[in-house]
Amino acid sequence: MTDARTALDRVTRVAGVRGALVASAGDGLVIAEQLMDGVDGRAAAALAGSLVGRLVRTADGAGRRPPTFVQLRAERGSILAALCRQDLVLIAVVGPDANVGLARLEMLDAASRVA
Repeated sequence: MTDARTALDRVTRVAGVRGALVASAGDGLVIAEQLMDGVDGRAAAALAGSLVGRLVRTADGAGRRPPTFVQLRAERGSILAALCRQDLVLIAVVGPDANVGLARLEMLDAASRVA
């Protein structure tokens, strides 16, 4: 799981990222996490896993490729998700001041390396 730890390190170094985790896209179970105090990783994983799973099934039903990156934006920040191989998803919980563009780039690169 060193690939996952390396991915989490890269993502959490981005300004404004409050935590990152790798979870199963199918059931939202957390595989690895690196979170600040007060961040509920299990809730973020369950939400992102469910959302990504539904988007993948919807895209497949429409004859399209699955999404590579998803952003769920809220008043006090966002949850970002990037699909990995083997039914895994890399998730980041970010504050409203986060550099989402840089986080996206880091996540897409890191997600391609998580196995």
